[in-house]
Amino acid sequence: MVKIAFHSALAQKALSKEEAAAVKDPELASPAGSEGSTGRCLLTLLGIAFILSGLIVGGACLYRYSTPKRLYHGAMQFSDVSTAGRDSQPYYLPRVEEEVEISDNMAVISVPPPRFKPGDPAYILHDFNRKLTAYLDLTLWTCFVIPLNTSVVLPPQDLIDLFSQLMSGSYRSYLVHEDLMVTERIDDVKPLGFYIRRLCDGKETYRMERRANLPGGGIQKRSADECFVIHHFENKFVTETRICKA
Repeated sequence: MVKIAFHSALAQKALSKEEAAAVKDPELASPAGSEGSTGRCLLTLLGIAFILSGLIVGGACLYRYSTPKRLYHGAMQFSDVSTAGRDSQPYYLPRVEEEVEISDNMAVISVPPPRFKPGDPAYILHDFNRKLTAYLDLTLWTCFVIPLNTSVVLPPQDLIDLFSQLMSGSYRSYLVHEDLMVTERIDDVKPLGFYIRRLCDGKETYRMERRANLPGGGIQKRSADECFVIHHFENKFVTETRICKA
C-alpha cells in the first residue's frame, strides 16, 4: 500500500510541473499568440512598402520639377522694318536685354524695363510640355496666358544655342509685332500646370487670343483698347508683344 501511494505522488508532481511550463510559455499554450505575431509582421511589411512607394513617387516629382536649369544672359539690337520706308533709322539702335532660365521642359525669361522704348518689365514663362505661355506683367502684377507660339519660340536646346552665341556679344536683328487680346478671366490656375501656377498664383490671370484670330479682330479700333507693350526675344528677332483689354 505504501508503494502505490508513493508512485501516485510522483505522478501528481510531474503533472504540476508540465502545467506550470505551459503557463510560462503562453505562445505554446495558445495558437492565438502565433496569429498575433504573424499579423504584426504583415503590418510591418505593409508599412515598409508604403514608405518605399512614397519615396519613389516623391523622387519622380522632385526630378520632374527640379531638373537642372541653366541661366543665360543676352542682348539684341533691333531695327523696326515697318518704319523703314517712312523714317530714317536712329544712329543708336534700340537694345533689349534678357536673362533666361532654361530646363528640358520650360524656359523663364526675365525682361527688365526697356531703356529706349516704352514697355513694361515682365516674366515670360514657356511651358513646352503643356504648350502654354504665361506673361507676368510686373507693372500691373497681372498674368496673361496664351497657347505657345512654336513659330516664334525656339525649343529649349535651340534657345540654349542662341543665348550661348549672345553671351559672346550683342546681336543685330529686326522687330516683329504681335497683337494679343484678353478674352476671359481665369479663376483657377491649377489646371494650367505646376510652373504657371507657381508664377501666377495669387494674381489676376487672364486668357488671351491673337487679335488676327478673333472675329473682326483686324478692323477693331485700337484707340478704344487698354494696351501695354513687352519687348522680348526667344528667337533670332525681337518681338514687340502688345496686350490689349477691350
